[in-house]
Amino acid sequence: MKQILTKSVRKVLPKTASRGLEEFYRKNRIRVLRTYYGNPSKKLKILAVTGTNGKTTTVNYLNEILKEAGHKTAMFSTAEIEVAGKRKLNDLNATVPTTAQVMNFLRQAKRAEVDHVVLEVTSHALAQHKLDGLPIMMAVMTNVTQDHLDYFKTMENYAAAKGVLFSGEPRYIVLNRDDEWYEFFNRFEAGELKISYGQSKAATTQISKVKLFKNGTEAWLKIGSSDKFEVATSLTGEFNAYNMAAAASAASLLGAGEEAIQNGIANLETLPGRFERAVKGEPYEVIVDYAHTPDAIEKLLKSAKKVTKGRVILVFGATGDRDRGKRPIMGEIAAREADLIFVTDEENYTEPADQIRTEVMQGIQNVLQVPYLQKKVQEVPDRYEAIKAALEVAREGDMILITGMGHEVYRITDGKRIPWNDGDVVREILSKK
Repeated sequence: MKQILTKSVRKVLPKTASRGLEEFYRKNRIRVLRTYYGNPSKKLKILAVTGTNGKTTTVNYLNEILKEAGHKTAMFSTAEIEVAGKRKLNDLNATVPTTAQVMNFLRQAKRAEVDHVVLEVTSHALAQHKLDGLPIMMAVMTNVTQDHLDYFKTMENYAAAKGVLFSGEPRYIVLNRDDEWYEFFNRFEAGELKISYGQSKAATTQISKVKLFKNGTEAWLKIGSSDKFEVATSLTGEFNAYNMAAAASAASLLGAGEEAIQNGIANLETLPGRFERAVKGEPYEVIVDYAHTPDAIEKLLKSAKKVTKGRVILVFGATGDRDRGKRPIMGEIAAREADLIFVTDEENYTEPADQIRTEVMQGIQNVLQVPYLQKKVQEVPDRYEAIKAALEVAREGDMILITGMGHEVYRITDGKRIPWNDGDVVREILSKK
C-alpha cells in the first residue's frame, strides 16, 4: 500500500516536492513508532556495523565474541536474528527491514534484558531515517565499494549515507585502514576512542599471515600493544580475515580478551549464504554465497581459486531494478577469474530478464574473444537449469560457486514472489541423480 501511495505521489508532484514529502513522512514515522513501541532503544548499548560487504559476517563474529566474553546479546543481521541466545533465520528476504521490524526487535531485546545489541546497518536504512534517534554506542565500517548507485547516483552520496552512522559522535569508531574510503570516514570524531584494522602498519589492529584453506581461514592479529595471536574460522576467504579483525577490534574496546576473541570466532561454524557448503560427500564442492557486487564477486572468485585444485565454475546473474552499472563490471570479473560460467536469472523484479543477462554478457564479451567465449560461457536463463548444468559438468576437485541469492528463501520474478533457495535446489537436483 505504501509503495502504491509513493508511486502515485511521485507522478502528481514535482520531484523536489515529492522528495520533501517522503523525508517528512520518514522522519515522523520513526518518531511515532519509537513512541508506539515504548522507546525500546533507551538504555540499550547498540553496536552498529555498516559497509558494502562483510556486514553480516562481522556482526555474527562480534555477537559470538561478546557471548564468549560473558555478555547477554541480541543480534539483527541479514542472515539471522538472535535475542538472548534464541536464534532464527532472517526470512524477511530484504537487507533493509521496516522501521516497525527494527523497533519490535529492539523491544524484544529490552525485555530480554540483554547487555549489547549488534545491528547490521545498511545505507538505505540510514538514508531513510530508519535508525534516527537510536543511541549508537559503537560504529564499525567494513568497506565501501560500488553498489546501490541506482539509488544514490554517486559513490560520494553512497558514502555520505553510511557516514550518517558516524556523524553523531558514537563512543567508539572502528574503521578499515586498508579501505579506499578510509580517510572519508576518519574525519568523524568518536566520543572516546577511534581505532582501525587492516594489513597496513598504521592500523591499530594488524592482520598478518593470512592462510586460506578449503574449510576455513587462519590469520594472526595484533591489537594495539598486545602480543600477536592466531584466529581461525571455518569460513573461507581473505575477506573473512578482515571481518574477523573488525569484530575482534570492536570486541576489544568492550574488554573482550584474546581467549574470548579466538573462541567466539571459532564458534561461528556456518553462516547461511556466506560461503555455505550446500552438500557434503560429493567429489566436488558446491558453495552458495550472497556475493552480488563487483568487489564481493572478485574476492570470492580469487579466494576460491586459491583453495581449489580443479576448476572454479560460476553460476551467477544480477538483480533487476537495481544498479545497472555494476552488471558489465561483474561480467568482466567473472570472465577473468572463473574457469566456466553459467549466466542465469536471479531476481528481475519488473525489469526484462533478458536485458539483465545481456548487460552481464557485455562485460564478459569485453574480456573474452569469440572462440574462448563459446568454450567458457553458457547463457541459461532458467536458474534451476543453470545450476543443474553446472552440477552435470563438475569433475572431481572442482568448485561450483552459486552467487547472488545466498540464504534467501524466495525470488521475485516478473513481479511475483516464488519460493526459492539455492542450497535447496542443489540438494533436490543431486537427490534425483
